[in-house]
Amino acid sequence: MRAQSVRRLFWVLPVVAILLTFAGAGYAQRGGLPVAPLGDGPWEFPTAEQGMRIKVSVVTKGLSHPWDMAFMPNGDILVTERSGQLRIVRDGVLDPEPISGLPTIHAVRLSGLMDVELHPDFSNNQLVYLTYTKNLNQDPLEVATTVARGRLVGNRLEDVEDVLVADTWAGNGGSGSRIVFDSDGFLYMSTGASNGNAAQDPSNLRGKILRLRDDGTAAPGNPFDGRDDYAPEVFSMGHRNSLGLAFHPTTGELWNSEMGPNGGDEVNIIDPGANYGWPDISFGRTYEGPYVSTLPWREGITLPVSYFVPGISPSGLSFYTGDNLEPWQSSVFVGGLRVGQIQGTGHMVRLYFDENGNERRRETLLTQLNQRIRDIKDGPDGYLYVLTEENDAAILRIERAD
Repeated sequence: MRAQSVRRLFWVLPVVAILLTFAGAGYAQRGGLPVAPLGDGPWEFPTAEQGMRIKVSVVTKGLSHPWDMAFMPNGDILVTERSGQLRIVRDGVLDPEPISGLPTIHAVRLSGLMDVELHPDFSNNQLVYLTYTKNLNQDPLEVATTVARGRLVGNRLEDVEDVLVADTWAGNGGSGSRIVFDSDGFLYMSTGASNGNAAQDPSNLRGKILRLRDDGTAAPGNPFDGRDDYAPEVFSMGHRNSLGLAFHPTTGELWNSEMGPNGGDEVNIIDPGANYGWPDISFGRTYEGPYVSTLPWREGITLPVSYFVPGISPSGLSFYTGDNLEPWQSSVFVGGLRVGQIQGTGHMVRLYFDENGNERRRETLLTQLNQRIRDIKDGPDGYLYVLTEENDAAILRIERAD
């Protein structure tokens, strides 16, 4: 399905065409639009599948720069806010009091509180996992992407501990992180590395996807376990900033969405031990204009299954498994913080893949709302849920309109 020779040919030819088309032209000067306030809804929109129309409804508003949401067994929704608050939504009502007991979070610019995930046995152990930016040294400033866990008791996290602290970097640059458990109870964690060569350093935990036990130690059977100069937690490497992470419901493969520097955003299928190229290989440009790499591929680099030029600043990634939106069950959904690399815009992208793993259709959705999309989740009630960005952000529910 994904033979390297087929993927190489499939991607190199269109990328060469893109390079020839845009060579010397450069990107337009950065511009932006004011972020429009979200109305009260609901809204109805057509889709490209079998004449299906969707209804988009507001579940709740009042969130400030949220990052992720997690559904609890009783239907409540946990939501992280980048500034360091863990919120809870009950029956569509946002509790005005954040959950207490969180660790001290370094929330500056794009750093802060990020992902939230429930332990697979949450109903019995009440364990909640969080990723956040940790301040390890003030002068000079050094921070690290960290995963912590605590026991949710009422409106408080208790017995909170850091189970993994990644390698540090200097300054306030943001580095996104997602976490997800597999069916065997192992925890996968993405770490970013926008600058420098950490993503290609096998001993460094930055720019990687890590595979861990639920206590934060390296999982058994990792691809580099026992190799000198390789961190045993590393599952894959060469990642820039992975803001989406989810398992395919049919194949069991791990997928990620990854933000490029200036275009060249990616969707990848994550193979154990694979190298995804950053910062040596990319389809994007630097912020100054030149292409990151003169060639789009080299031996030993795994290519994306989809990429975006111009970039969409991809965020959360999800699959849909319910019955209400049945034509969408063979698609992957990616949140977009921009449309066409234009600031102040956002949308959701639906990518349809055929049985051979080839992208066949790409549909942009929710552009009419002009909202930056931070996360997408397959809801336990058969609907699709979307988390918007900005201040006074919202959780939206998508269902069939007919």
